[in-house]
Amino acid sequence: MRILVVSQYFWPENFRVNELVAEWVRHGHQVTVLTGLPNYPAGDVFPQYRADPGRYAEYEGARVVRVAMTPRRQGKLWLVLNYLSFAFSASLLGAWKLRGEAVDVIFTFEPSPITVGLPSACLRWLKRAPQVFWVLDLWPETLVAVGVVRARWMLDLVGRLVHWIYARCDLILAQSKSFVGNIASYSPPGQRVEYFPAWAESIFDAQDAVPAAEVGAAPGVFTVMFAGNIGEAQDFPSILDAIERLKARQDIRWIIVGDGRLAPWVSQQIEARGLGERVTMAGRHPLERMPSFFAHADALLVSLRDEPIFSLTIPGKLQSYLAAGIPVLAMLNGEGAQIVAEAVAGYVCRAGDGAGLADIVERMAALDPAARKAMGDNGRRLCAQEFQREHQIRRLEGWLEELVAARGRRGGCGR
Repeated sequence: MRILVVSQYFWPENFRVNELVAEWVRHGHQVTVLTGLPNYPAGDVFPQYRADPGRYAEYEGARVVRVAMTPRRQGKLWLVLNYLSFAFSASLLGAWKLRGEAVDVIFTFEPSPITVGLPSACLRWLKRAPQVFWVLDLWPETLVAVGVVRARWMLDLVGRLVHWIYARCDLILAQSKSFVGNIASYSPPGQRVEYFPAWAESIFDAQDAVPAAEVGAAPGVFTVMFAGNIGEAQDFPSILDAIERLKARQDIRWIIVGDGRLAPWVSQQIEARGLGERVTMAGRHPLERMPSFFAHADALLVSLRDEPIFSLTIPGKLQSYLAAGIPVLAMLNGEGAQIVAEAVAGYVCRAGDGAGLADIVERMAALDPAARKAMGDNGRRLCAQEFQREHQIRRLEGWLEELVAARGRRGGCGR
């Protein structure tokens, strides 16, 4: 198949779409990726890209077509400009750069924003090719949850945009079972929606990683690790509350690996609250190095704010945590919390409950290593059963082939 991937984010940014593209190429498909300039999560275009853009024009055999856009930087205005500039540039400049290129099917990756659906809808019309749209973030509800938009009229406008985009999809994929109903409420009657969760990246299958030198060894100290984006949705105020409650526990430390729009604030709060001896911010590192950081962890922390929309979400990092075979501390509501609890893969407390998080950290720290290992093994087993990478990618490939065959019977694809 000739697959066109539309994604605002792509390598060297760390997203599962990278692995998906590489797998499709290995399976013999011709893949082109339409994307923007790498600037997530810190908000500035990566220096290595600026130094040599040509180096990033191909990924694992896939052609990468990039369009100009405004970096995220800091502040809500910049974020809005980032979203809109990619949508506009990809719709016009992207369509021009892809002129004459035959496409069998379009795959759109939507972790946020929904506006990535504008260029993909445009290209669906131009290329006369079916579109598969993978929803990993629900709009407009997420805008309310992170405080970006509050005005009712604007949310209604975004809701109409979501309906317009969903109506131009041939198949919509929902990252959690709880997403299905929400997606259906914005979709036209009869829209096809399938449950399609994320998988754990293959890098996390490794069980013999050498501990990262950036983090000092601490024998006898229980290490809680957070890895990923440091943003509004992850509820760092509640995490810091838990850390402060356990400030006197010299046998518990916290490692934060990652970066994001809220990272400067978190760093300031650590200093202001006198938590520097308990918390290490290790910064952002490539995905392939994450197992070496995980090697220091006795427990991995996943959290989302106490908002109704986040209770429908399976956090993207959860599958990777489970695959690593390390117990999970989940400050979550809803489907993500249910997965951890039912698998007995860790401990769960309510979203936004800093006191509850402090409690489950102490409970897990008190367990003997064999009990913690059993939790980690439970998580790895669940991941192999429910979120197996090769199975998921093959399922998706089958859906794409069905759509291409159906479109071929109706008259073929375009250029």
